[in-house]
Parts: sequence; structure tokens; C-alpha cells
Amino acid sequence: MSLDSPVSSLLKDPVCGMTVTGKSPHIFNYKGEPVYFCSAGCKAKFAADPAKYLAKVTIPETTILATKSTLSAVIPTGTIYTCPMHPEVRQDHAGVCPKCGMALEPEMPSLEDDESPELVDFKRRFIWTLPLTISVTTLAMVGHRLQWFEMATQSWIELILSLPIVLWAGWPFFVRGFQSVTNRSPNMWTLIGLGTAAAFIYSVVATVIPNVFPASFMAMGRVAVYFEAAAVIISLTLLGQILELKARSQTSAAIRSLLGLSPKTARRINTDGTEEDVPLTHVHVGDMLRIRPGEKVPADGVVTEGASAVDESMLTGEPMPVTKSIGDKLIGATLNTNGALIMRSEKVGSQTVLASIVQMVIQAQRSKAPMQRMADQVAGYFVVTVVGIALLTFVVWGIFGPEPSWVYGLINAVAVLIIACPCALGLATPMSIMVATGKAATQGVLFRDAAAIENFRKVDTLIVDKTGTLTEGKPRFNQALAISGYTEDEVLRLAASLDQGSEHPLADAIVKAAREKSLAINKVENFESSTGIGVQGRLNGKQLALGNTALMTQLNIQIESLKAQAEELRATGASVIYLAVDGQLAGLLSVSDPIKESTVEALATLKASGMRVVMATGDGIVTAKSVAAKLGIEEFYGEVKPADKLALVDKLQREGRVVAMAGDGINDAPALAKADVGVAMGTGTDVAMNSAQVTLVKGDLRGIAQARAISEQTIANMKQNLGFAFVYNALGVPLAAGVLYPFTGWLLSPMIAALAMSLSSVSVITNALRLRRSSH
Repeated sequence: MSLDSPVSSLLKDPVCGMTVTGKSPHIFNYKGEPVYFCSAGCKAKFAADPAKYLAKVTIPETTILATKSTLSAVIPTGTIYTCPMHPEVRQDHAGVCPKCGMALEPEMPSLEDDESPELVDFKRRFIWTLPLTISVTTLAMVGHRLQWFEMATQSWIELILSLPIVLWAGWPFFVRGFQSVTNRSPNMWTLIGLGTAAAFIYSVVATVIPNVFPASFMAMGRVAVYFEAAAVIISLTLLGQILELKARSQTSAAIRSLLGLSPKTARRINTDGTEEDVPLTHVHVGDMLRIRPGEKVPADGVVTEGASAVDESMLTGEPMPVTKSIGDKLIGATLNTNGALIMRSEKVGSQTVLASIVQMVIQAQRSKAPMQRMADQVAGYFVVTVVGIALLTFVVWGIFGPEPSWVYGLINAVAVLIIACPCALGLATPMSIMVATGKAATQGVLFRDAAAIENFRKVDTLIVDKTGTLTEGKPRFNQALAISGYTEDEVLRLAASLDQGSEHPLADAIVKAAREKSLAINKVENFESSTGIGVQGRLNGKQLALGNTALMTQLNIQIESLKAQAEELRATGASVIYLAVDGQLAGLLSVSDPIKESTVEALATLKASGMRVVMATGDGIVTAKSVAAKLGIEEFYGEVKPADKLALVDKLQREGRVVAMAGDGINDAPALAKADVGVAMGTGTDVAMNSAQVTLVKGDLRGIAQARAISEQTIANMKQNLGFAFVYNALGVPLAAGVLYPFTGWLLSPMIAALAMSLSSVSVITNALRLRRSSH
């Protein structure tokens, strides 16, 4: 058995899959053959159980075969390419979109690659042919005055100068135009290809066999030619594409900045106590890592030693550093400010919080807003309509225009084809979405898709959960009360044993309190979670139930003996949880959850904007009333089950309300999915975040007001872009067709039309980029 690849210099670490070389110092002899590793940690894991890893050994061709493609040098293997205008177009190699002809972009931008290969190619074509374009244009404009050549000879010179421009510099445009026809998806390149080809072919025929034209086509000793029009159109289109590609690259700036947050290396503590700096890609789950003051946290994990203040502002937007000590969670890419920490990695690579944020931003950027459907429908008929107008222009001018009427007809038809720009129409909304989602992500607001951005501004009612949304979501255990036959510690011990399997923050507070008292926490059998109301299970043959009044009522358990004490505790804002053993009440536990400092300010801002705020919580009515009174919330519901939250959302929607639901737990997931816009706290459960359309990374309700402002500004920007695209085409096409000629004598040169067409797309993208500078 050999682990060597066919290329002797390329080997594979069987533990982590990293490509290594024969020069690696980490070698293990297995059955007489050397096995190479990226680090001492991987070597130790392999030595402990070789059979576990040998089954995984494969040598992918991508690590062996060197490609000649320029793209492969800068884009990682496995890159997906997609179209900015049509995100449904996805493929594993570079190319052009079959629908619109735009160059496909890597879905995940590269930190190392600043210029796309297409941009480099277009720059080269533009720079090498620009002197030829200037020469052709100069001859066309002043050649007859210089009288250096006979005019027929000048036509041949213009033809020779134009050939490289049209057949080399413009070749990508003709290819895309041809593809648009074969794919039955007419687009901008259809128009450019038709217009340029018409002007060039007409001019070639006029130069090579001028006798086929009527005498009226003769001007200054030759048949009028328009090589300069074809050349200038191609050069200006190339220039427009260069400007557009540069502007489009800026829309990925937010993702690039997020990718740049991660450190490149980590300080790993090996099993033998030695330490080494390793690439971040070599960090595995379970590795022990040292984080020195001023260094970034390399991966998601938990503190095992030390204490420090960690700056999490790059991900959450919260300016104050958060104190971290043993047992606290760390987020990769955050900054350790002053103390030394040792952590155990729990999530690496694509599983980290930062990677999840990047994926959410990419998904949102590539999604389509509902507003775009209108633009797509218009663009679908746009090109066919423009071609029809161009043909009509040619015929009308040919029949009714002044001599040489058919020449006028041809030039005006070409101008119509060139000035029409479906690209500006198609880019109007995607560019706004890409910029807005990137800007929002840097402020801790993650939109799942474009529809969420468009809908958020319409929200007029907000339903908020209490625990983890209005409150910190880190409840503290206060006290336990027991009835005769049980002690307070016994009530706490039984509750903690049952709560080991619960994800609820209240359960976590109870388990922590029991451990602090060194109470024995036993394993429970037949654990069952009744989402939103409590949990049940068996311990030492006894049936335990822990939950709110709703669960006790469901199980027919009498709670009257502790009802008065429970009401007193709820009046202070504490949550009360009942414990029953074998169908009989055993006691209760009181847990309080402090209100977040930012909640009062956030609710005031939302109310000032006219939003109706409703609180729905699984806690008791008295607790809900106490919290609502503190926060000035007039409408609230207590002891609400997940189904009740879902019904509340449905009820408000049937009243004509546009509802947003904000929550952080599993019990909020159905309502988050049902709401017009679901808002999950980034500090909550994965289920909640997967059910929501918006995630607030730092779990701060002020982010809702921020998200709404982003939504309003983005939609305004999209409307500006769409309005500009519609007005531009509505005015440009008739002007190019010559409708003003009978009244003003104005005609639009195809060269001016080409410049206007190029600038229209650039202006749409530039307007979208303004969102990066807007304040929310």
C-alpha cells in the first residue's frame, strides 16, 4: 500500500487531507512505508489508530494535474461561477451567462485576486487597438481635407486598420451575440453584434465592390463607409466593460473584508506540550490553541485556561470588549485584547460563525428581489422590440428620408441597436442588493435573501419573544421552593438532572446552579421535550415533569399549594418552573433573566417609527406582565406555546398586518417561518436562525431598526436604478431612431450611442455603490 501520489512531490496527509511534500518533518513509518503529515498533531492521531484514517486516503486529480488556465492560478478548486443578473446560472468553470452574456463571477471572491481574467483580457484588447481606432476616426473625419490619398484608397486603408479592431478586439462580442441567438435569449450582445456587424459589412461591401450601390450613395468620390463607427463602438464598449467590471468588483468588497478577518495562522499546543505556528487550514476540531494578547481568535471554541477581554466588534458591531474566562465561548476572527488565553477548537473551516456569515451574505447577494421580476419580464421582450424598432427605422428612413435615404436608414438603425441597453435594466436591482447585503453584514445584520430586504420596510407589527430577545437570554437561578417530603436541594437536583437534555436558557441556569452546589446530576431516561412548555423523563423509576403552568395543566397536576408564592415571584419578573414527581407537585424553581441594556432604546426607536410591538412568551402571565410594564409594552401574551405564536402571527396577517417575528429558540422556529419577515438573534439556536430571513449577529433589537433603515434605503436605490434605466431607454431609442429630425434636424451618431450605452450600465452600478457610504 502506498500513500504517494503519481507526482512524487505531492503527498496527502491521511488525517486532515492537506497536500504535503516529501520534505515534511512529520513522518510515521507504517508497515515499512513512510506516511507524511502536515503537523505533529495529525501524526499523533494517525499513530493512535492508523486503520481509521487509511480508508479515507484518496489522491484527487486536482492536486496532481497542473492546469494552464489563468483562472486556476487565482481561483480555488471547487469554485462555483454565477451570473450577477441571473443567480440561477451556476457552473464549475468560468464562462459567460447563456441568458445575458455577462461574464460569470466566482461566487466566493478571492482575497488574492483583484482583477478578473476578463477585465485583464478586455484591457489588453482595448489598449492594443485604441491607436487603430483613433487613426480610423481621424481619417474618417478629416481625411478628405488632408487629401493624402484618393478617397477610394482611403476606404481601403480604413478597412485594413479596422480589421484588427472588429475581428480581434470585438470578437468576444460577436461570440456572445451568436450565443444569445443559439440560446434563444436575446440580450445586449445581440444588439451590439447586429449593429456593429451591419456597419462593418456594409462598409466592406462598399469598399470592395462599390459598383453594386446606386450613384446616390457616392460622396466625395467614394461610397460612404462607416468603419470608424464600428471601430469606435467596439472601443467604447470595451471601455464600458472595463469600467463596469471594475465597479462590479467593488460590490464584493464586504465579502472580501469578512474573509480578511480570519488570521492566517494559529498557535497550536501539541500533545507533547510543544507549540508551533500552523496555517489556519491545519487546525482541527479538538486542537488546543494559544491566543496571545493582540492576536485574533483562530477558530470557534471554548476557553480552557486564562481570562481576557475580547473585541467582537468586527462581527457584532458591539464596540465594548467582552470579558472571557474558562468555559466561555469564543468566536473565530475576534480580537484578544489584553490577556493570554488557551482554547479548545470546536468549529473550524466552513463550520465557523464567520464562514456562516459569509455564506449567508453570498446567498443573499445572489438572490432575486420580487421587484426584479418586473425588470426581468420587461428585459425579456426588450431586445426583440428594439430589433423591431431598428428594422422599422431602416425602412422608414429608406422610403421617406432625404438622400441617401437608405444610408441614413442604416446608420440610424445601427444607432438604435447600440444605444438600447438591457444590461442597465438587468443590473438595476442586483447591484443594489449586492452592495446592501455586504454593508449590512459588516454592521451585524444578515439578510438571507433579497426578498427579506424588500419586505422589511413594509413591516408594521413586530412580535418579540422575551427570553434571549428582550432579555439577555442568560438567566440566573434565584431559589427553589419545596413542598413537604422534599428539600430545596433535592428539587434543584431533580430539575437539573431532567434539564440536561434541554436547550432552553432557563434549563442551563438550573444545571449550572446544581453544579455550583456540587449536587449529583443523574442521567434521565425517556427524555421528552414538549417544546415551549417543559420537559419530562424518568429517573430511578420515577416520572419527572418540569415546566410551566401549561404543562402542569396538561398533566393534571395540582399546583395550588405553591400558587401564592409563584405569583409573588412572577410579580418581580422572575420565571417560575414547576417540578412534579409521579404526577404530584414536588416544588418550584425561580429563575430571572435580566433585560438587555439595549432593549429599552431599541423599543423606543421602533415605536417612534410607528411599529406595533407585541410580546409573546412562554413564561407565566404575571411574569410577562411585569416585564411588559418595565419596557412599556402594551400588548403581551404569556404562557404561549409554539402553536400559539404561530396562530398569533397568522391572526395579525389576516388583519392585514405585515408581521416580523423576533426570537432565538427552537420554540420560535414555526412563527419565524410563518412571519412575513423572521428575525433571529445570532446568540440563539441554529434552528431559529435557519427558520428566519434576517439574523442579528449580536442579538440586539436595535438591529431591527437598522435593518429597516437598510431596507428602505436599498429599495429607494433600486427604484432610482430602475427609473434611470427605463427613462434612458425611453428617451435614447426614439432619439437614435431620428424622431426629432423633422423638427430639429438632430441625428444621433452610432459612436455617441455606444458611449451612452456604456455609461448607462456604469451609472447604475455607481449609484448602487452609494449605499456603501450611506449611514444607517
